Amino acid sequence: MKRKNAWEKYNENERKEIFRFCEDYRKFISECKTERECVEALTAKAEANGYRNLNDVITSGEKLQAGDKVYAVNMKKMLALFHIGTEAFENGMNILGGHIDSPRLDLKQNPLYESDSLALLETHYYGGVKKYQWVARPMALHGIVVKKDGTSINVSIGEKDDEPVVGVSDLLIHLAAKQMDKKGARVVEGEDRNILIGSIPLEGEETEPVKANILKILKEKYDMEEADFQSAELEAVPAGPARDYGLDSSMIIGYGQDDRICAFTSLFAMLEAENLKKTGVCLLVDKEEIGSVGATGMQSHFFENTVAEMLLKMGIDSFVQTRLTMSRSKMLSSDVSAGVDPLFVNVNDKKNAAYLGNGIVFNKYTGSRGKGGCNDANPEFIAWLRNVMDENDVAYQTAELGKVDQGGGGTIAYILAQYNMEVIDCGVALQNMHAPWEV
Repeated sequence: MKRKNAWEKYNENERKEIFRFCEDYRKFISECKTERECVEALTAKAEANGYRNLNDVITSGEKLQAGDKVYAVNMKKMLALFHIGTEAFENGMNILGGHIDSPRLDLKQNPLYESDSLALLETHYYGGVKKYQWVARPMALHGIVVKKDGTSINVSIGEKDDEPVVGVSDLLIHLAAKQMDKKGARVVEGEDRNILIGSIPLEGEETEPVKANILKILKEKYDMEEADFQSAELEAVPAGPARDYGLDSSMIIGYGQDDRICAFTSLFAMLEAENLKKTGVCLLVDKEEIGSVGATGMQSHFFENTVAEMLLKMGIDSFVQTRLTMSRSKMLSSDVSAGVDPLFVNVNDKKNAAYLGNGIVFNKYTGSRGKGGCNDANPEFIAWLRNVMDENDVAYQTAELGKVDQGGGGTIAYILAQYNMEVIDCGVALQNMHAPWEV
């Protein structure tokens, strides 16, 4: 079934509004390249729109009631916003859930070394990447250093015009005969993607003088010692802002659009929602790109615990009721889908593929090779969603993630579905997914 291109729906004024909104989004992904930066920026937007910290509500002893707006943050890397509706909270929630982590290069805990009069940082890649795409390009360092006394130091190097960038070198084509014979997965080895950060020796230093000079710079700029790398979380990401893409500026190219494009739009859907019957939730999580594990991934109990606290502030202290509230909820797992690329169209079943410009994408299932590891949404839920979309004239499309047995992928959908709630994947079509610059 062919879907009409969404651009054809909009008049000139509506197109101007689209570009205005997308300009705010472009600035957001240009400035927020780590989970912590996303949580900080989105929390500030929520507070400016009347959301209060749930911890403050708990401390004050207040009861929560219809119309209240609260948020909870987990370890500065997860964010949950609640807009309480007029229906009883225990009747369930309407949830928008996305992730704010993206593929990147993480520094190892003891990363700094000198070799052949150059200083480098060892890395470990994060998430599924084509390793050869991350070399010979300007990179920035973002993150946090925590000293033994608990002092936190925010780090951002390489984004401002007057700041240096760093990067991973590549072998010159003139000497790359053996390298070019390797399969794509082995052209650049994971252990070889170390970041070049300096070449000037420290005057008077005989042992590793270039490394010593880098440590001197870090000490002067951040009061950082070499041992502080052990309690640091530093990420190497593509340097520079997101840009308009295409001669018609109809697209955006930028780092981390998987899945911050869905995080940003989900948040603004919450901020603009009014007079809710069922409680609305925006849930933004970490660690999706590595299996949703850890204390800040969707498999943690943060969200369930927060729902239990919400119920407690409404006078309901029941583990069973917490689980029932979850099971009575509906969720859009807000994550991106693979947009058709005319250069690689053979990986798609074109009748069941997502197209740029055709509206948001519903994926009944993701997974791989026989739907392995997926959430497969129920047709009753899809029919309900179709009615919502059509009644409100929303442009949407349905798709699979490529041809059968071509590959596949997953999201956080299956984890929330374990609570017996209705869940479906829903997001924006991207090209270049997981590359340093996505479209």
